[in-house]
Amino acid sequence: MRIDVHVGSIDKIQADAIVLNAFQGATTLGGTTGSIDRALNGLLSEIITSGDFKGKVGETSVIYTRGALASPRVILVGLGKPEEFSVNVARRASAAASRKAQEMGLQHIASVVHGAGAGGLEPGDAAQAVAEGAALVTYRFSDYKSGNNKPSLEQFTLVELDPDKAEAERRGARSGEAIANAVCLARDLVNRPPNYLTPTMMAEMAQQMAQNHGKLQVKALDRDAITQLGMGALLGVAQGSAEPPRFIIVEHGPQDAPPVVIVGKGITFDSGGISLKPAVGMDEMKGDMAGAAAVLGAMQAVADLDLPLHVIALVPSTENLPGGSAVKPADVVRAMNGKTIEINNTDAEGRLVLADALSYAATLSPRPQAVIDLATLTGAIFIALGRAAAGLFSNNDALADRLYKAGEHTGERVWRLPLYPEYREIIDSDVADMKNSAGIARGPAGAAVGAMFIQEFVDNFPWAHLDIASMTYLTKASDLGPKGGTGYGVRLLVDLLRNWQPL
Repeated sequence: MRIDVHVGSIDKIQADAIVLNAFQGATTLGGTTGSIDRALNGLLSEIITSGDFKGKVGETSVIYTRGALASPRVILVGLGKPEEFSVNVARRASAAASRKAQEMGLQHIASVVHGAGAGGLEPGDAAQAVAEGAALVTYRFSDYKSGNNKPSLEQFTLVELDPDKAEAERRGARSGEAIANAVCLARDLVNRPPNYLTPTMMAEMAQQMAQNHGKLQVKALDRDAITQLGMGALLGVAQGSAEPPRFIIVEHGPQDAPPVVIVGKGITFDSGGISLKPAVGMDEMKGDMAGAAAVLGAMQAVADLDLPLHVIALVPSTENLPGGSAVKPADVVRAMNGKTIEINNTDAEGRLVLADALSYAATLSPRPQAVIDLATLTGAIFIALGRAAAGLFSNNDALADRLYKAGEHTGERVWRLPLYPEYREIIDSDVADMKNSAGIARGPAGAAVGAMFIQEFVDNFPWAHLDIASMTYLTKASDLGPKGGTGYGVRLLVDLLRNWQPL
């Protein structure tokens, strides 16, 4: 989709449709919507006063202009109650109008910048949200379908009457487009069949991303290099698969500055290993690399936005499969930092690969400012929080607070959960430094126990763990996209990094 900003009156724009808005409960229409209403002899007001359009968030109505405007259609979209309006509502409204246009087979729509007027948003923020909403909702994954692909919206024009707002809106629209493209990259990765996204292929994709977007350096360590580093936990998970593991490192920014490190679990397919998962739903385990997808997508956006920050992404990637050489329950592996782990559940593999990634982060020089890991770690987080938020665990209140605020701003919400010492006792082992889980049976505080395990490999730097297992894949369409991979975490991370200040 091409996104641009046009300065002028929207009634002069030639597009397949123009997009206007109205608040819920509005009795009079002001601004651009009011102006167009007068040009249409009160048709928009009539639709509202008749009750056919109530203005709820994301509600749409299509009106035909019959030659009164340069464009043949108006898509009227609801903004909800004025007192509840926010940047997230602007994003959802833009998405709703764009979805309607795509369903109608339209190729070019022109939209007002929702919120930049009476909504009270800063024009750049409003334009970013509107651009994001349009690009995210029109995403489709059809790489492996042959023919008969539905047409997609090709051009989206933001129209601004006030030239004093235009430059800020152009910057906002460019940011929104870059961030949405990064989310779509993450969605593509999650949606890919696992035979088309092995650890080797993920590493190749990261290298291609660096070539396409510049300002990134990529290294992909093979099995020999991983072995030399002493990453026994990652190697233990990988030993059941014929596909070799990769440890992917993506770097941006001044290398002499302390980095912010983002870590993504990269299990490209998770069968559970010897502790085999049930067959029903196992196909969705191609998405067990959604944490990796999020951090790689975030790095693309960091490059495109050219953030003045040293950021390093770490992706420990492997498959988790059963087999004659697979790690077994009761085996003991040694992580890179020297700690030993008794494997009592081979399906608790994500925390093992993260253990080595966080141990690696501790060796970086300069020392990290902060380390944030994202992982589809536990089913328990769905029981705790549903699909409303990811679970947040942290050893640093300031970092946790920033992640919470970034989540509220982007709509990718997080909710902090505790790391009580009692949870550590659950993974005590008789034969090693710790066990990798409470065991096969579902125990109490499963998400917290997983986080407590990961914390064992945090070396006295600010750290946050995001358990995103319930947020990364949808079985039906949402406000911002079709079913499948959501790309959750990209916008959250980018918002955090764009506003980064030393802790």
